Amino acid sequence: MTGKDAVAYWIAQFLGAILAGAVLKLFVSAFGVTDYTGGLGTNSYDNGNINMAGAFLLEVLLTGAFVLVILLVTERVAAPGFAGIAIGLTLTLVRLVGIPLDGTSVNPARSFGPALFAGGQALSQVWLFLLAPLVGSVIAVVIWMSTRTTAQLPEELVAGSERE
Repeated sequence: MTGKDAVAYWIAQFLGAILAGAVLKLFVSAFGVTDYTGGLGTNSYDNGNINMAGAFLLEVLLTGAFVLVILLVTERVAAPGFAGIAIGLTLTLVRLVGIPLDGTSVNPARSFGPALFAGGQALSQVWLFLLAPLVGSVIAVVIWMSTRTTAQLPEELVAGSERE
């Protein structure tokens, strides 16, 4: 993916999450839908289940594990027919672990959309759920790249490292 495509993807992700947050807010406020989460499914720390440092570490570890699985199962040498199963099962496990503790982000856009419409504490704490998944993703990529041989890395990465 080129840098331009990545930025377009991020913008689309955030716009989609904002639209989804708006729809959730509309359902709760105008259509009588009960919000059992109390905050449109937003994330939180210092909530009696986990503190800020714990939530940050949790999100880094869960995101790192999730991204690492994605990188590993989508490699050229992996069995592509099973990638979706591995990714789906990993996301399920990540959610099962994280939801009771902080609501689980693992995707900054997913956290931003609902927080924008919930406001208050959710919006004041969303920085953690934007930053920690980014840190976890970077760690996963570093681990993935450090365990690959030059032959296993995408050509763009190999070409970039040979110029240095």
